[in-house]
Amino acid sequence: MTSSDHAEIGARLRRARTAAGLSLRDTAGRLGVSPATLSAVENGKTAISVARLLVAAETLGTTASWLIGEQPERPPRGPRTPPPDRTHDWREFPPLALDPVLSAAIDSFVETGYHGATMRSIAERAGMSVPGVYHHYRDKQELLVRALDLTMDELHWRVPAARAQGATAAHRLAHTVEALALFHTHRRELAFIGASEMRSLTPANRRRIAASRNEIQYLLDDAIDAALTESGLPHADARTAGRAVATMCTALPQWFRLDGPTSPEHIATSYAEFALRLLGLPEVQDSVA
Repeated sequence: MTSSDHAEIGARLRRARTAAGLSLRDTAGRLGVSPATLSAVENGKTAISVARLLVAAETLGTTASWLIGEQPERPPRGPRTPPPDRTHDWREFPPLALDPVLSAAIDSFVETGYHGATMRSIAERAGMSVPGVYHHYRDKQELLVRALDLTMDELHWRVPAARAQGATAAHRLAHTVEALALFHTHRRELAFIGASEMRSLTPANRRRIAASRNEIQYLLDDAIDAALTESGLPHADARTAGRAVATMCTALPQWFRLDGPTSPEHIATSYAEFALRLLGLPEVQDSVA
């Protein structure tokens, strides 16, 4: 990438930051860099990593493609905002406002699997006629995609919100893992579908959802890199550790039960500690305060 490319990315980053109404210092904190480093990026004097570019796009409400100039006509749209029926506190999980058909479909996919569920069984569970279900949803695939989109929408605002509250890179990593663990316990049904039904998507839908999932993995990888750098530790196994931590969280729906002996909050704090230990990082204080 040339210096002119760096300058173009920096200019677009500044434009997106201004459109989002964020200061240089506030944005730098969310990205886990110093204001001086962000200023250098915006002025084209230093490069920005792919992982951090994805964080910037998510924070500023645009896309990485727009920031690097692949979508020249796409303006920044401001930061991603949680839907009105969701809390802005990433640790709180109020009930989802689901329509009866989608709620029935989620229950059916968890109980019988995508291929075991039918539009008729979903209609019966929703207390509706089959034509009534088709009035709201084109087919079973659309219901699966909607369920997976719900998952990704939540993760894409909860994880950056969690990171933004970290005072240090280690705190931001702990918060990232905590946010992932909380989602996979509080939203167990959605998370279970996400872990088990990617294979049931059409190729086009699978590519889109997989790309969205990869962005969350990149956020975790970036948090790990920053924490290791801050502590002066080697990065040799950072990517392997990142996959291990992610898998640890995505496996939670396989065994966790809300009516079991352990709370989501206890699991989340424990998993954050496990992640730090796996990487050889010291425990952080008040990582869940």
